[in-house]
Amino acid sequence: MRFMRLPRIAAITLLLSLLLAACVPANTPRSPAEIAAAQNAEALSRQGQFDQAAQAWLALAAQSRGHADSYRLLAAEAWREEGQLGRAAPVLAGIKRQHLSGDEPLRFDLLLAELALDRHDAATALRLTTQPNAAVPPALQLRLLEWRARAMAASGDRWGAARTRVQMDRQLSGYDHSQNRQQILDLLGQVGVDSLKQRAAAMQRGDRMLPWVNEALSQLGVTVAQPPPDLQQPVGTLLPGADANVREGYKVPSQVALLLPNDGSYAAASTAIREGFFAAYLDAGRNHAPRPSVRVYDSQGTADGAVKAYQQAVGDGARLVVGPLTRGEVAAVFSQAQLPVPVLALNHPDDKQLPAGDASEFGLLPETEGAQAADRMVERGLRRVYVLVSTDDFAQRAADAFKAELAARGGELAGMITLPPGVTSYASLIAGLKFPAAPAVAAPAAGGSAAVAEGAATGDAGIFISMRPEQARLLMPQLRIAQVNLPVFATSHVYEGSDDVAANRDLDGVEFCDAPWLFDAQPGLPSRDGIAARLPAARGGAARLFAFGMDAWNLVPYLEWLRAHPGSYVPGASGQLAADQFGRVRRVLIWAQFQNGLARPLGGSLQLDDVPSNTPPTTPGTAPTGTASGGLFQPAAN
Repeated sequence: MRFMRLPRIAAITLLLSLLLAACVPANTPRSPAEIAAAQNAEALSRQGQFDQAAQAWLALAAQSRGHADSYRLLAAEAWREEGQLGRAAPVLAGIKRQHLSGDEPLRFDLLLAELALDRHDAATALRLTTQPNAAVPPALQLRLLEWRARAMAASGDRWGAARTRVQMDRQLSGYDHSQNRQQILDLLGQVGVDSLKQRAAAMQRGDRMLPWVNEALSQLGVTVAQPPPDLQQPVGTLLPGADANVREGYKVPSQVALLLPNDGSYAAASTAIREGFFAAYLDAGRNHAPRPSVRVYDSQGTADGAVKAYQQAVGDGARLVVGPLTRGEVAAVFSQAQLPVPVLALNHPDDKQLPAGDASEFGLLPETEGAQAADRMVERGLRRVYVLVSTDDFAQRAADAFKAELAARGGELAGMITLPPGVTSYASLIAGLKFPAAPAVAAPAAGGSAAVAEGAATGDAGIFISMRPEQARLLMPQLRIAQVNLPVFATSHVYEGSDDVAANRDLDGVEFCDAPWLFDAQPGLPSRDGIAARLPAARGGAARLFAFGMDAWNLVPYLEWLRAHPGSYVPGASGQLAADQFGRVRRVLIWAQFQNGLARPLGGSLQLDDVPSNTPPTTPGTAPTGTASGGLFQPAAN
């Protein structure tokens, strides 16, 4: 088991703060010589000469009757900082606890607890670190929790140790933060899958341990429920008395690096993301919002290329790195010993590691769509669900998330089939699912409301599908021929991103989740039609990646605010965006439906209140594709 050790500089700072607090009783006078000797000992500690400082404190203890035990305690703490806890043991044995005052008894107990653990006496360490009604100064809280967690782990109470480390989470930063988080997951992993599942089932939403339990289960290979983010307050509220350019939470770094692969199999995706990023970037400038300079680096689509691009960006003065794009690239960047500059990764690493330090992750995950489809169906009273998906990786992942969320919401998986590729007749597979008889569901008339279709179905059964449009167009008519008229819900993959009335009539009635920008459903964003008329990357299915790129920029000014203010969200192009406690940006999508061959957004699927956004609606312009824009966009050579 790996344990976190507070960094040496932090420990030195803590020790000196205790020294400067005059750890001896104020009503006991000290001679000028004693004061000078104490100042000398303090100076030695500041210089990191802890062995000499300990000797100086012991010399003071021998000369001072009233302050002897206080000086002995300081000597023991100095030896601890020197890494010589064994030499502190006999000194601690000579201290009478009743002679100590202020925070000295707690510091004394913490040293004894550390010594007890060093001697494999977990019971004593646990007793010393769990004393009731003990007043703990802020400067000692982390140290107390650290040793309590170690004592619990050594005693076999891994759950208690994990809970204690969760208490420490928000007080740490940098490497210590990452190390503590990994230890939480290691401890929970040792609790076991069955026990974690039982504990999670008994927890209420909002329990601070629930996200950690779900994260641990996920890392153990268990697909867990993904309740939607709690959206309370949009970012960008105009501050009282401020001019139109000052919005709450808006903070941009001086220089941003955008890491994307220029060539290879990811070139087309990179183009859409890059152009979406700069379309939103230019739109922000029309409102005179502060903007950083941006340089684009080629990550080459490889782990080595991504690390080199990150390091070059840091060397060039970047204060935030957006990207890289592929899972392997993200994992490589996150695996570096240090991330001196924060990262907004445009994917999630393939090794399931948590974002490191100040890093954030943002991706278009099929799991998000599957979970939100389950929530949608349960909210509509459809608790018995048949799942039909393709063999594609996105479909399998969406289905796993759908089933986990459905179970968590009290639903039932009535049946599931995976449609084989290259097959055009699904009659036998449909018959094998034994669908219940249901009244026909009339497709809504042109311009009709969603309530027309929603009110036509009866019962508590429904169908969830995740597949590409071509396969869905084969499936839906065959369901109707088999007189299966249940409501059908799908992931965004069922929609090509542009209307094809003739082909999509077979999909009439199907509801699917998608990015709001595809339907101009989020106020405050540039019009999709206006941009698509100029940029091919904003057309068809690529529009989702374009929207993703827009949100990569939209997140830049608000990353710190989102992480520090749970419940806040960015009304984005790819969804409403909120950050969880692990630095992962999560999306809430809108719902649309095929009506007479046209995909139309459904009312009530997105909060469309008149809320402030990053910028007011404007006529969109052309995003740069490799040339400078006012000296702000600078492609960087690798």
